[in-house]
Amino acid sequence: MKKLSLIVLVVGVLFSCKEKTQKNEIEVEKLVNQIEVIDFHSTHRCMTCNAIEANTKYTLDTYFSSEVAAKKITFQAINVDEEMNLKIAEKFEATGTALFLNVIVDGKETQIDLTEFAFMSGNNQEEFSNELKSKLEVELAKI
Repeated sequence: MKKLSLIVLVVGVLFSCKEKTQKNEIEVEKLVNQIEVIDFHSTHRCMTCNAIEANTKYTLDTYFSSEVAAKKITFQAINVDEEMNLKIAEKFEATGTALFLNVIVDGKETQIDLTEFAFMSGNNQEEFSNELKSKLEVELAKI
């Protein structure tokens, strides 16, 4: 019986250490100053929804390639209909197409909803790109 108690205690300690390690890694990741550009979409996408993603990628590739390479800016296209994306969609309250900047400075996140702008300018690459470029430059100055 003493052996069984010892085994349970050792297993409990291992799980405890593992949990602490995972929590520390998450905290370190959150401290990285960066801008996350997040394009939420559903499975079935309209022409404007596709244009929003294409124009976002164009803007990042054209004006911010060095910041993307340095991971100061990241881009994610996230399907809100996929179960694995439920938590992030809930965090941003995204139920369909939405465009967000998640600005992380000193471990604090600021979410900037660009959805209205994206739909209004989504089909005009020049207008969309100029506006997104301007917004990103303002936020880059903060990190």
